[in-house]
Amino acid sequence: MSLEALERQVQADLRRLEYPARDWVTEREGPDGKPLCDVLIIGAGQSGLALAAALKRERVHNILLVDRHPEGKAGPWLTFARMITLRTPKYLTGPDLGIPSLTIQSWYEAQHGDGAWEALAYIPKETWAEYLNWYRDMNGLPVRYDTTAGAIARVDTHACFAVPLRTGDQEETIYARRVVMATGIEGSGRWRAPGFIAEALPSTHYAHTRRDIDFDALRGKRVGVLGAGASAFDNASVALEHGAAEVRLCFRRPKLVNVNPYRWAEFVGFLKHVSDLDDAAKWRFILQVLRMGQLPPTDTFARARTHDNFHLHPATPWNSSRMDGDEVVVETPQGELRFDYVIAATGFVTDLSCRPELAHCQQAIKLWADAYQPPAEDAHDDLLRHPYLDDGFGFIDKTGDMPWLSHIYNYTFGCLLSHGFGGASISGMKYSLPKIASGITKSFFVEDQDHYFDSLCAYDVEEF
Repeated sequence: MSLEALERQVQADLRRLEYPARDWVTEREGPDGKPLCDVLIIGAGQSGLALAAALKRERVHNILLVDRHPEGKAGPWLTFARMITLRTPKYLTGPDLGIPSLTIQSWYEAQHGDGAWEALAYIPKETWAEYLNWYRDMNGLPVRYDTTAGAIARVDTHACFAVPLRTGDQEETIYARRVVMATGIEGSGRWRAPGFIAEALPSTHYAHTRRDIDFDALRGKRVGVLGAGASAFDNASVALEHGAAEVRLCFRRPKLVNVNPYRWAEFVGFLKHVSDLDDAAKWRFILQVLRMGQLPPTDTFARARTHDNFHLHPATPWNSSRMDGDEVVVETPQGELRFDYVIAATGFVTDLSCRPELAHCQQAIKLWADAYQPPAEDAHDDLLRHPYLDDGFGFIDKTGDMPWLSHIYNYTFGCLLSHGFGGASISGMKYSLPKIASGITKSFFVEDQDHYFDSLCAYDVEEF
């Protein structure tokens, strides 16, 4: 099947599955006299696009997505993702919403022919980015790129939110009934380099893996990498491929993690129902996943190990760093290490106070620290800072003053403890997408139930 034929098939499938076809969300007027946007989605990467498509299937059409990146660059795939392929197995589904013609397999085969999918081991990241652009177009999703969302404010007089948007030099305020944060892995906090790096070294001598890095400038340099996850190996490999004299990858564990708990989790019970467990059980499962750690995929590990000037340093946490002339000096339990440049592959911190979108309401959002006290031996500060979300991914007001917080939805990695692998994870989308879409449509119906009841009472279409 050609790509043109597949696209006709997609549209035919969408038409066949549009029951019930009646538009139903009540139109409301905003403070500016214009119809309110029903759902504003902040973030147009894989999660934002897939949620918008899911809402359209539920006949919620007045949607706008905004993303701070240029068109085609939403998500990490063409920016700071430095792997060659996706980590997740190619057979995972989710964004397709159960429609075979919308799967990446159908799209890939339409362009590369029969047998091409079977020959593909993992999906190249550029291919995934291209697929997401095609997916956006097939679903007719309205996205405004190069647009940054500011602090969400409540407008009680119109039961809506005011969200300032900046596109280049242009500013405007969008009024929306519901707001979804689909801002990725760091969407409930920020990327973080440890203070002993960020506060001790000039920006010319270190970078977090999230940052733009001039790898050409590392030719002939000694590079230190802190961390042992996939991104650590990715950045080490790119540095070596650009001619770094040596790369030393340091990590605190006595040996590399070589068991992947995310592969264990790929079954219906966990992916679909971990959010149905009580708080203690959720904590136990998610904490164990984190304790088991993240491993570099086999091909990622092999990519770095092909270089003779790549060195692993287990049981070598960094205690401090300082400059000595133009050298970076790192103190470790194993002694002193000297580099020309260091890369922090140290992930992110969960902290809603870091999110500019939540500046007006963050202090009222219920966290896991407000809801659950784990046993002392199972304490985990970052997990305690995760938002404690309701069944539909909405925030919960812990003060009693902001009940409308449930109409702001967290579809980021911050939903991990409340809902498992949803948000920024492809592996959980198959089950998280229907749940958050249902949470949003439920909120519309419940809020406007009197309108719908009056509509029922007035219904007078005679059938005979």
